[in-house]
Amino acid sequence: MARQKKKLSDIRSIASELETHERECAIRYENIEKRLEAGSKKFVRFEQMIWGLYALIIATQIIGVII
Repeated sequence: MARQKKKLSDIRSIASELETHERECAIRYENIEKRLEAGSKKFVRFEQMIWGLYALIIATQIIGVII
């Protein structure tokens, strides 16, 4: 009988640890999603800057031909 109580106690302890682990992982994944979203916004900004440079290069070439 004592052995069953110990097993039940062990099972409850493991279940509690697993629930805690799942909560911590959920928080970690949420933070990862936030960082990915912030990185995506930066990437869009850099992409816009590159397109601006393309326009500048093309405009310089056209002005160079005209002058």
